Amino acid sequence: MRERFESQLNRLRDDILTMGSMVEEELGLALKAMHGLDFSLARKVYAADRAVNEKRFAVEEECTMIISTQQPNARDLRAIIAVMNMIVDLERMGDQAKGIAKAVLHLEDNPSQTQPSELTEMGAIVTEMLRQIMTAYANRDISLAQQISNRDGEIDELYAQLFSRIMVRMARAESPDKCETNYEFLRMARELERFGDLVTNVAERIIYITTGLMYETNTDWQKMPA
Repeated sequence: MRERFESQLNRLRDDILTMGSMVEEELGLALKAMHGLDFSLARKVYAADRAVNEKRFAVEEECTMIISTQQPNARDLRAIIAVMNMIVDLERMGDQAKGIAKAVLHLEDNPSQTQPSELTEMGAIVTEMLRQIMTAYANRDISLAQQISNRDGEIDELYAQLFSRIMVRMARAESPDKCETNYEFLRMARELERFGDLVTNVAERIIYITTGLMYETNTDWQKMPA
């Protein structure tokens, strides 16, 4: 029975890694659509997002089945509950990617302007954060999880810079179209900023699985009481 249970837990681990890869692919499509204002590519993000949603519900059903049939001990139950929270965060990351695609499509009938450089930087950072957080999960590496969550501050700083730049642009905009274009750039940045927050949530769950401690990762986990 224990061997079968371990096999089910390993399958859950693989499912999380698969879902992470699916979200990374969706994010990649959204970022390419954003950088090139590629409206055809932006529409493909919607299909990728549906696949992520379907995967989330399949994994959730699997978790429910394991809990109801295996009566896991406290440590195993903690891992399963963490997975159920992580798939929600991964699905929401997909939603943020879809939000970027949606903002791109809103620019289809508007004149383009030069995109703020912060968008490119934010996209690169959240992509790397997602890739590394999946590595941290696979290896139960709480030190790496903490390092990744610390990068969320970089995203917040870039968002603040972009916000200030966009406010100046909108104040100087000579037409409603230009104002709307800048607003959509701001929306894209907000989706990326939220994406970084969700990666941080996953980092917190990885630490929880390993240590049994749940807290925000801006706290030093090594100084928390056992």
